[in-house]
Amino acid sequence: MKFLKLIPILFVFFGKAPYKNEVQAEIKTPENFRVLSNESKMLSISNVEYLINEGDKYIKSGDFEKAKDFYLDARKLAKQLASFYSDLNSSFKGVDARIPNEMQRKGKQTLQILAESNDRLASLYIKTEKPEVAVPLLVETIRIMSPDSTEGKEAYERLIQLGFVETKFKG
Repeated sequence: MKFLKLIPILFVFFGKAPYKNEVQAEIKTPENFRVLSNESKMLSISNVEYLINEGDKYIKSGDFEKAKDFYLDARKLAKQLASFYSDLNSSFKGVDARIPNEMQRKGKQTLQILAESNDRLASLYIKTEKPEVAVPLLVETIRIMSPDSTEGKEAYERLIQLGFVETKFKG
């Protein structure tokens, strides 16, 4: 009887486990490991573009509520990405210059797409007669893109059209 109790101990010492369905983690290619490098993943600029395009489809079909939801999701994701890139940029300054350069480049792309989502959302609010909700979006576009940029100039022009500001920008 004591001999039967020793069998599991022998298996442990000699490494022979009686399990037939063992799971082994193996990465055959590094691309499979880098799950977020794929453009179809959730945390990507291409996903923000997808959300904006889906909102555009609903605008064309006249479903403004669904379009608004897609634009809000695109804006939220773009803000998250911009925050992540900014945090990484500041964390690696002075440590490895390549990483802040990459984060700065990706951050600029993200701010560009954030400005685009703000523009679409502001247009939607203006079209649905809620210009007071569009004003903060236009102001944010000017702040993140600068008044001299094309997006900033267009946003300021729309603020003039809405009557929120009166002075023309000559920049």
